[in-house]
Amino acid sequence: MTVARALALVLAAAALAVAGVHVAFARTARSAPTTGIVDVETNLAFQNGAAAGTGMVLTPSGEVLTNNHVIRGATTVTVLVPSTHERFAARVLGYDVTADVALLQLKNASGLATVSVGDSSHLARGQAVSAIGNAGGTRTLRTTTGTITGLGRTITVGDDLGGSARLGGLIETDARLEPGDSGGPLLDSSGRVIGMDTAASAGFHFSGGSDGYAIPIGRARAIASRIAAGRASAQVHVGGTAFLGVRLQSTIVAAVVSGSPVARAGIHAGDLLTRVNGRRIGSSADVVRALIPKHPGDTVTIAWATAAGLARSASITLASGPPQ
Repeated sequence: MTVARALALVLAAAALAVAGVHVAFARTARSAPTTGIVDVETNLAFQNGAAAGTGMVLTPSGEVLTNNHVIRGATTVTVLVPSTHERFAARVLGYDVTADVALLQLKNASGLATVSVGDSSHLARGQAVSAIGNAGGTRTLRTTTGTITGLGRTITVGDDLGGSARLGGLIETDARLEPGDSGGPLLDSSGRVIGMDTAASAGFHFSGGSDGYAIPIGRARAIASRIAAGRASAQVHVGGTAFLGVRLQSTIVAAVVSGSPVARAGIHAGDLLTRVNGRRIGSSADVVRALIPKHPGDTVTIAWATAAGLARSASITLASGPPQ
């Protein structure tokens, strides 16, 4: 299990666990423009599962915007264009875990239809909107309608491992969202994208309101532009993801991947991880933050205490793993 599995600062509107999800309310197929909207499917090999979400095509050459949680932990990503039934393997160009934004590049793509992007800086409560997505992982784009019920909303997000964070500046809407809608567009009455939808799912949750939420498209595109330009930061990761090979419960090592960098260093389940590259570790989120600027092949120092209380440290070379 990777450190990505221990991610605490992930927006808890997560990718749908494909099995066992049922549509619980009426939705209308193709009642809003679906040009440039795609289905995103992932394989979660380290978790023995699969997940599904939605994406938006930004460029004819295949740059696709989606939520980070849609591709979190994915060992492979496949994108389906519902209108043409084309399938593309996708590479994760980068992501921002704190903003829940990721950018994909479809392989061997050209001439793709793109979404029409609107202005998210001049929205109003009561404004009519539509939400489109791959609800229920059905590979069929469905639409719900509603209004904007709030602006600048803040929600508390978390996961099953006890991590939590707050995300602000969101659009709140009563257009019903389902697992699988994550990464899809919130459209204005002219069919232009004003936000990127998020939807809670099994294993991930949020609190702070009863409606659905969307990331303003202006903010999401700005992050995507940083990623496309290769401009990494403390929050924005560009390129391959570094792999530590440990799963934490708080700071306690719950599991170690056989043959991983930490396994070779001698860490075992039950040990206490105390520092990564000089950063004091107080939660699994601290490990994630320490690794965001790193890439496969980089060297970091780790410090831990054994279950018997003995202090240990080592220098390790990071391997390659799935997105955080």
